[in-house]
Amino acid sequence: MERLAEFIEKVLLPGNEQPIVIFIDEIDSTLGLPFTDDFFSLIRVCYNKRVENPDYKRLTFALLGVAAPSELIGDAKRTPFNIGESIDLRGFTFKEALPLAAGFKEKVNQPEKILKEILRWTGGQPFLTQRVCQLVLDSDEVIAEGEEAITIDKLVESRLIDNWEAQDYQEHLKTIRKRLLDDDQKAGYLLELYRQVWLAKESSAYNQSEERDLQLSGLIVKRDNKLRVHNSIYKAVFNEAWIDTELGKLRPYSASFRAWINSKKKDRSRLLRGQSLSEAQIW
Repeated sequence: MERLAEFIEKVLLPGNEQPIVIFIDEIDSTLGLPFTDDFFSLIRVCYNKRVENPDYKRLTFALLGVAAPSELIGDAKRTPFNIGESIDLRGFTFKEALPLAAGFKEKVNQPEKILKEILRWTGGQPFLTQRVCQLVLDSDEVIAEGEEAITIDKLVESRLIDNWEAQDYQEHLKTIRKRLLDDDQKAGYLLELYRQVWLAKESSAYNQSEERDLQLSGLIVKRDNKLRVHNSIYKAVFNEAWIDTELGKLRPYSASFRAWINSKKKDRSRLLRGQSLSEAQIW
């Protein structure tokens, strides 16, 4: 930290008179590192030095990831990380995505209508939005006026949702799945929480670590302290049948447990006995 502080003060700032922004990506991955408190304390020091050294006013740190400011400095004896401003990243709005519609002009009569139908599926998620735009351009199908919605529906369902593992060659959806299932200790909790959001369409946020993990995967977003599935493509791919399948792989009693919960814990025939109980106890 001393070397980094010296570099900033003696090399970086004197060597450039323009504003400088340092981007730190995936800050949530720093939370378990042994020097995390020192690192974020250094950023605080840089902020405080703006009072005595105007050069530091040209320096900005942009922290990207899913973490609460209170998590960044864990030592209760240190001043918490309560500086800066939170920026909630959202998907493309129609206005922001409008330049993409220019690519459709030679292919369709109503490019803006095509773009609206694409955003209806992607929720503005940048990668998916551009992916579907490219699918439209690559498609041989002629999109007649008035058939924009049904054509985009068919294209998304056939090229992204159906048999999605084989078609996900850029591993966007597989990365989401990996982030959900990689940790066997957490996977069950994440899947059950995701099920609640999936079924409710919108669920209250309680700032739990599992909520942060789901947000980090990109699968859900938080808006106005409510959690919801990010977009219709994710909801169709990672549906309840998928949740049940993955839970079945994680624990031997998944189907019985779900049926018991659905009966409001009254159907005692769903309780484990005999061999099933033994297998669950061993697991």
